[in-house]
Amino acid sequence: IKHWSYSSLIAYLRNPLAWYKRYVEGVYDTPQTPSSFVGRAGHVALQHFYGGMGKEASVSLGREYLKRVSDFEIDFGKAESTREKKHKRDAMEKEYLQAISFYLARPPRYKVLGIEVVSVASVEGLPLPIKAISDLVVQSETHKGSVDIVDHKFVDSFSALGAEKPLFVIQAIFNYYTVLSEYKKPVRRFILQECKKKKNR
Repeated sequence: IKHWSYSSLIAYLRNPLAWYKRYVEGVYDTPQTPSSFVGRAGHVALQHFYGGMGKEASVSLGREYLKRVSDFEIDFGKAESTREKKHKRDAMEKEYLQAISFYLARPPRYKVLGIEVVSVASVEGLPLPIKAISDLVVQSETHKGSVDIVDHKFVDSFSALGAEKPLFVIQAIFNYYTVLSEYKKPVRRFILQECKKKKNR
């Protein structure tokens, strides 16, 4: 492999064989969960929203992304018939629209410097470069001349450990070094916005 990324490292730790197929052989035919596509649709909407587009147009583009996903890309679980799959897709769209409307009802405001920033960095002591994609790189509100990184996650429930969650810490490390290399400014915070997809009872 040419570099390590957060997603690649976590995939390796979970299943080395599946990691090899995807990241070494470059075979990307493994179906993904409906939840992962809902999250991606949310990212599409927020990418356009923070790029200056209006709420309705941004939501519409996320919805279009979801509609373009082919059935063979989705792991439908026990749903096998055309009717069952359609029901599952309808549920995905409903979940997406609910989640993104919750977020955009009162979206955080930032002075955005970069959206979906893809960067690679060489870190002293590591034999391979590291790569990361940062949802947003923004001006730090706490330290003048510095930047913060914002990452969005669409979840069923909030993480109990919060900022202490090991996976969050590992992701923050990857994003820290890559944004530092890209912007040549101190990186102060890695802000995780967990967007709950379901309304509390």
